[in-house]
Order: sequence, then C-alpha cells, then structure tokens
Amino acid sequence: MSIRRRTAFLLGFAALLFAAHSSPGASRGGRLFFLNVSGPGGGRVLSANDDGADLKVLVSGLRQGPDGIVVDAASKKIYWTNMGKASANDGTIQRSDLDGRNVTTIVPTGGAWTPKQLKLDAKHGKLYWSDREGMRIMRANLDGSDIETLVESAQGDAAREDPRNWCVGIALDVDGGKVYWTQKGSGGNGRIFRANLEIPKGENAAHRTDIETLFDALPEPIDMDLDLANRMMYWSDRGDPPRGNTVSRAPMNPNKGSQEILVSGLKEGIGMALDMRDGRMFYTDLGGNVYSAKLDGSDSKVLLTGQGALTGITWVDLGQ
Repeated sequence: MSIRRRTAFLLGFAALLFAAHSSPGASRGGRLFFLNVSGPGGGRVLSANDDGADLKVLVSGLRQGPDGIVVDAASKKIYWTNMGKASANDGTIQRSDLDGRNVTTIVPTGGAWTPKQLKLDAKHGKLYWSDREGMRIMRANLDGSDIETLVESAQGDAAREDPRNWCVGIALDVDGGKVYWTQKGSGGNGRIFRANLEIPKGENAAHRTDIETLFDALPEPIDMDLDLANRMMYWSDRGDPPRGNTVSRAPMNPNKGSQEILVSGLKEGIGMALDMRDGRMFYTDLGGNVYSAKLDGSDSKVLLTGQGALTGITWVDLGQ
C-alpha cells in the first residue's frame, strides 16, 4: 500500500472512530439507573450505559415496590422510594452507594404513605417526592431528616380511594422556585399542577392559593421531567390509547402551546428522564422495556427488553 493510500485509510478509520464516540446514541459517560418493581427475588435497582450496554443488578430483594429513583453524582449515592402497601402507610426511602453497597433506610416506615417519583435538589440538599395514597407532595434532607408536606391534595380514607387525588410524578425548577407534579386520575381526568417550592406565608399544605392547574383531562399522567432551557415539560401517560401509553411534552406555560404526543405504543408507560447533554429522553414501561428517543420523539428505540415490570428511571452524567 502506498504512503498516500495508507494515510487516507488511517484518516478514514480515525473519522469512523470519532463518529462512533461522538454520535448521540453512543455512551459518553452517561449512565441509566432504573427500578424493577417485582420479580422472583423481589424488586431491583439496575444500571446500564445509556446505550443499553453493561447492564448490572446493583440491589436485589426489594419487596416494598421500588418506584422513584435519583442519583447524586457529587456524593455518589443512589436514592429510591419504596411504595409499600397502598393501605398500610408503610412507604420508605432508601439510598446506597453507586455500586449498590451500604443500603440504608433514610425515611422509615410511615415517613411517607406510598412514595412515587423522586427528585433531587442538589443545590439545597433536598429530596422531593410525590406520595400517592398520602395525597401529598413532600420533601426532606438528604439524610431523611426534616420531612415536610408541601401540598396536600385531599384528606381522609374516602378521598384516598379517588385516583384524582393521587400525586404520582414530580419535577423541579429550583432556580424558578417551582415544583411540578401529576395527579393520576382514572382515565381522562388526570392533571398536571405547579406551585411555589415554599408555602405562601400564612397558608398550609392543604390550603394554598398559589397552585396552578397546567393541564387537565389527561388519561393517566405518571412520571415527568423538565427541559428548563426550552421551558418544556415531558411526561409519561399510562392510560388507554390513543392518548395513553404515550410520552408527551408541552410548554411549562400552557399559554405557549398545547400537548404534543411524541411516542406511543408503550406497555403501561411509567419512568421518564431527560438527558439534556445529548438531547435525548429515556422511558420505561411495566412490560419490561427501556427506551430512548430524541427530544422530539424521533429515533425511538428499545435499549433493553425482558427486565420485568419497570418503574422509575434516571440518567446521570458520570463522565463530568
């Protein structure tokens, strides 16, 4: 091979390597952490590269229904909620190291009723979660102390039976001072709300004048996440087709536009997480699938299948 041909070959090979490592679908230090809610050995905490490779079981034997998950990359900790029994007020929140070791319960039984999606406010060292049968939006310090109820959608056992009161998904705009959440409903009456992170002076969790209804008449909105740069919110919906078993987005200000269904055909859609670094979203369903797509819903693909009933998912840049 001549020197010219060899040089051209090497340059072409280098370009292929660069493309492989810089394409949106390639893993560049991004990692997925997600939850399996049930199985022969109980629920599990799992992790994989954000292209689906290198799947690992980090924690197994969780028998209280793990549902919401976040990762604090700075402290190298994983946090997750355990729903417990809907009738028992026995939900918990646990954490572990990134490798699954040192599992610790930080919010004990009774600290939350049925905690669902979980979000991290790393700036202020807080965890926020939706509490389904508790009908609340709650927060605590990262060690589980100082538990607070910020929103209480209803009270009492009769109200607890009504899915319209069930707080399920949650998302944070920390710099904007807002918390967003979904209330599941029972097929056609689900809603998305927001309120200030702090209760207005002189008011309480059950009686707040700053709560806004952003969207209503949704099938069954579940988990959510926010694209703060473009002021868009994304959510999964577990209800019936054509609007349910989907992933949607809409402006955080509903006066700026309407709901846009991005992907459909999920098998009981649950988890939702955004990767703003590479412009992707990840989502899961109870059918055992982990999916990815671009933020506009294009290039949708299945990353993993056969993982059991999957609930929460989060993406974290471990290469930063």
